[in-house]
Amino acid sequence: MSALVKRLTDLIVSGSILFILFPLMLLIAVAICLNSGPPVLFQQVRPGYRGRPFTLLKFRTMNVARDAQGLLLSDAERLTPLGKILRRLSLDELPQLWNVFRGQMSLVGPRPLLMQYMDRYTPEQSRRHDVKPGMTGWAQVNGRNSLTWPEKFALDLWYVDHRTLSVDIRILFQTLWQVVKQGGISQQGHATMPEFSGSEANKS
Repeated sequence: MSALVKRLTDLIVSGSILFILFPLMLLIAVAICLNSGPPVLFQQVRPGYRGRPFTLLKFRTMNVARDAQGLLLSDAERLTPLGKILRRLSLDELPQLWNVFRGQMSLVGPRPLLMQYMDRYTPEQSRRHDVKPGMTGWAQVNGRNSLTWPEKFALDLWYVDHRTLSVDIRILFQTLWQVVKQGGISQQGHATMPEFSGSEANKS
Protein backbone atom coordinates (compact mmCIF):
# COMPACT_ATOMS: atom_id res chain seq x y z
CA MET A 1 0.00 0.00 0.00
CA SER A 2 1.45 3.35 -0.99
CA ALA A 3 1.94 6.07 1.60
CA LEU A 4 -0.24 8.41 -0.48
CA VAL A 5 -3.22 6.02 -0.54
CA LYS A 6 -2.93 5.42 3.21
CA ARG A 7 -2.68 9.15 3.94
CA LEU A 8 -5.66 10.02 1.72
CA THR A 9 -7.70 7.26 3.38
CA ASP A 10 -6.76 8.53 6.84
CA LEU A 11 -7.58 12.12 5.89
CA ILE A 12 -10.98 11.38 4.34
CA VAL A 13 -12.15 8.88 6.97
CA SER A 14 -10.94 10.82 10.04
CA GLY A 15 -12.35 14.09 8.71
CA SER A 16 -15.72 12.50 7.96
CA ILE A 17 -15.98 10.82 11.37
CA LEU A 18 -14.96 14.00 13.19
CA PHE A 19 -17.74 15.88 11.37
CA ILE A 20 -20.37 13.21 12.00
CA LEU A 21 -19.47 12.54 15.64
CA PHE A 22 -18.85 16.15 16.70
CA PRO A 23 -22.18 16.35 18.62
CA LEU A 24 -21.34 13.12 20.51
CA MET A 25 -17.84 14.36 21.31
CA LEU A 26 -19.30 17.63 22.59
CA LEU A 27 -21.68 15.70 24.85
CA ILE A 28 -18.81 13.61 26.20
CA ALA A 29 -16.79 16.77 26.90
CA VAL A 30 -19.70 18.29 28.84
CA ALA A 31 -20.21 15.04 30.78
CA ILE A 32 -16.54 14.96 31.81
CA CYS A 33 -16.69 18.58 32.97
CA LEU A 34 -19.80 17.89 35.03
CA ASN A 35 -18.45 14.61 36.39
CA SER A 36 -14.90 15.53 37.34
CA GLY A 37 -14.22 19.07 36.09
CA PRO A 38 -11.69 20.26 33.52
CA PRO A 39 -9.53 19.48 31.67
CA VAL A 40 -11.62 17.46 29.26
CA LEU A 41 -8.67 16.09 27.32
CA PHE A 42 -5.78 13.94 28.46
CA GLN A 43 -2.66 14.98 26.57
CA GLN A 44 0.60 13.05 26.61
CA VAL A 45 3.72 13.06 24.45
CA ARG A 46 4.11 9.74 22.66
CA PRO A 47 6.58 8.45 20.03
CA GLY A 48 5.29 8.59 16.47
CA TYR A 49 6.77 7.66 13.11
CA ARG A 50 10.52 6.98 13.45
CA GLY A 51 10.09 7.73 17.17
CA ARG A 52 9.39 11.42 16.63
CA PRO A 53 7.33 12.76 19.57
CA PHE A 54 3.81 14.11 19.19
CA THR A 55 1.01 14.98 21.62
CA LEU A 56 -1.60 12.24 21.78
CA LEU A 57 -5.17 13.24 22.66
CA LYS A 58 -7.77 11.28 24.61
CA PHE A 59 -10.83 12.11 26.63
CA ARG A 60 -9.80 12.19 30.29
CA THR A 61 -10.94 9.09 32.15
CA MET A 62 -9.03 9.34 35.45
CA ASN A 63 -9.00 11.73 38.38
CA VAL A 64 -5.96 12.95 40.33
CA ALA A 65 -6.71 11.20 43.63
CA ARG A 66 -3.65 10.77 45.89
CA ASP A 67 -2.83 8.73 48.98
CA ALA A 68 -1.94 10.06 52.44
CA GLN A 69 1.66 10.61 51.31
CA GLY A 70 0.55 12.72 48.37
CA LEU A 71 1.36 10.06 45.77
CA LEU A 72 -1.01 9.38 42.90
CA LEU A 73 -3.12 6.27 43.35
CA SER A 74 -2.87 3.49 40.76
CA ASP A 75 -4.51 3.96 37.38
CA ALA A 76 -7.19 1.39 38.25
CA GLU A 77 -8.06 3.28 41.45
CA ARG A 78 -8.22 6.66 39.70
CA LEU A 79 -10.43 5.49 36.84
CA THR A 80 -13.77 7.31 37.18
CA PRO A 81 -17.17 5.62 36.68
CA LEU A 82 -17.68 7.71 33.53
CA GLY A 83 -14.14 6.85 32.47
CA LYS A 84 -14.89 3.14 32.75
CA ILE A 85 -17.83 3.55 30.38
CA LEU A 86 -15.80 5.61 27.91
CA ARG A 87 -13.01 3.03 27.90
CA ARG A 88 -15.37 0.08 27.63
CA LEU A 89 -16.92 1.64 24.51
CA SER A 90 -13.54 3.00 23.28
CA LEU A 91 -15.06 6.49 23.19
CA ASP A 92 -12.08 7.91 25.05
CA GLU A 93 -10.05 7.36 21.87
CA LEU A 94 -12.18 9.62 19.64
CA PRO A 95 -9.97 12.76 20.00
CA GLN A 96 -7.18 10.80 18.32
CA LEU A 97 -9.08 11.29 15.08
CA TRP A 98 -7.58 14.79 15.20
CA ASN A 99 -4.12 13.23 15.50
CA VAL A 100 -4.94 11.16 12.42
CA PHE A 101 -6.31 14.16 10.52
CA ARG A 102 -3.11 16.08 11.25
CA GLY A 103 -0.96 13.21 10.00
CA GLN A 104 0.61 12.35 13.37
CA MET A 105 -1.17 8.99 13.48
CA SER A 106 -2.93 6.62 11.13
CA LEU A 107 -6.26 4.86 11.54
CA VAL A 108 -4.37 1.55 11.60
CA GLY A 109 -0.90 0.90 12.99
CA PRO A 110 0.88 -0.13 16.19
CA ARG A 111 -0.54 1.71 19.18
CA PRO A 112 1.70 4.59 20.40
CA LEU A 113 3.20 3.67 23.76
CA LEU A 114 5.23 5.76 26.23
CA MET A 115 8.36 7.77 25.48
CA GLN A 116 10.24 6.10 28.34
CA TYR A 117 9.84 2.73 26.62
CA MET A 118 11.98 3.81 23.66
CA ASP A 119 15.31 2.72 25.15
CA ARG A 120 13.81 -0.53 26.46
CA TYR A 121 13.05 -2.05 23.06
CA THR A 122 15.20 -4.57 21.28
CA PRO A 123 16.26 -3.50 17.77
CA GLU A 124 13.56 -5.81 16.39
CA GLN A 125 10.85 -4.34 18.62
CA SER A 126 11.90 -0.84 17.58
CA ARG A 127 10.73 -1.64 14.05
CA ARG A 128 7.18 -0.94 15.23
CA HIS A 129 8.11 2.72 14.66
CA ASP A 130 8.80 2.12 10.97
CA VAL A 131 5.14 3.04 10.38
CA LYS A 132 2.86 5.67 11.89
CA PRO A 133 1.16 4.67 15.14
CA GLY A 134 -2.52 3.85 14.81
CA MET A 135 -5.81 4.26 16.63
CA THR A 136 -6.21 0.52 16.23
CA GLY A 137 -3.94 -2.25 15.02
CA TRP A 138 -3.34 -5.96 14.53
CA ALA A 139 -2.59 -6.42 18.22
CA GLN A 140 -5.82 -4.63 19.21
CA VAL A 141 -7.99 -7.06 17.23
CA ASN A 142 -6.06 -10.09 18.45
CA GLY A 143 -6.26 -9.70 22.21
CA ARG A 144 -5.75 -5.99 22.93
CA ASN A 145 -4.59 -5.47 26.52
CA SER A 146 -5.09 -9.12 27.51
CA LEU A 147 -1.88 -9.91 25.57
CA THR A 148 1.58 -10.11 27.07
CA TRP A 149 4.11 -7.53 25.88
CA PRO A 150 6.03 -10.05 23.71
CA GLU A 151 2.76 -11.15 22.08
CA LYS A 152 1.74 -7.56 21.43
CA PHE A 153 5.10 -6.64 19.87
CA ALA A 154 5.06 -9.74 17.67
CA LEU A 155 1.66 -8.74 16.31
CA ASP A 156 2.80 -5.15 15.77
CA LEU A 157 5.77 -6.39 13.74
CA TRP A 158 3.53 -8.70 11.72
CA TYR A 159 1.56 -5.63 10.69
CA VAL A 160 4.70 -3.67 9.80
CA ASP A 161 5.76 -6.51 7.47
CA HIS A 162 2.33 -7.33 5.97
CA ARG A 163 0.42 -4.04 5.83
CA THR A 164 -1.87 -3.59 2.83
CA LEU A 165 -5.12 -1.73 2.21
CA SER A 166 -7.06 -4.99 2.55
CA VAL A 167 -5.35 -5.73 5.89
CA ASP A 168 -6.23 -2.22 7.12
CA ILE A 169 -9.88 -2.66 6.11
CA ARG A 170 -9.99 -6.05 7.83
CA ILE A 171 -8.55 -4.54 11.02
CA LEU A 172 -11.05 -1.66 10.99
CA PHE A 173 -14.01 -4.04 10.69
CA GLN A 174 -12.59 -6.33 13.38
CA THR A 175 -12.11 -3.29 15.61
CA LEU A 176 -15.82 -2.49 15.38
CA TRP A 177 -16.56 -6.07 16.48
CA GLN A 178 -14.09 -5.75 19.38
CA VAL A 179 -15.84 -2.57 20.52
CA VAL A 180 -19.17 -4.42 20.49
CA LYS A 181 -17.65 -7.38 22.41
CA GLN A 182 -15.81 -5.04 24.80
CA GLY A 183 -13.08 -7.65 25.23
CA GLY A 184 -9.43 -7.34 26.26
CA ILE A 185 -9.83 -3.83 27.68
CA SER A 186 -7.47 -4.36 30.60
CA GLN A 187 -5.35 -6.84 32.50
CA GLN A 188 -6.26 -7.86 36.05
CA GLY A 189 -5.43 -5.08 38.51
CA HIS A 190 -4.60 -2.53 35.81
CA ALA A 191 -6.59 0.16 34.02
CA THR A 192 -5.02 -1.06 30.77
CA MET A 193 -1.59 -2.78 30.73
CA PRO A 194 1.21 -3.14 33.30
CA GLU A 195 4.33 -1.08 32.58
CA PHE A 196 6.76 -2.45 30.01
CA SER A 197 10.05 -2.82 31.88
CA GLY A 198 12.06 -4.07 28.91
CA SER A 199 12.81 -7.35 27.22
CA GLU A 200 14.99 -10.00 28.77
CA ALA A 201 17.30 -9.63 25.78
CA ASN A 202 17.95 -6.04 26.83
CA LYS A 203 18.52 -6.92 30.49
CA SER A 204 21.20 -9.55 29.91
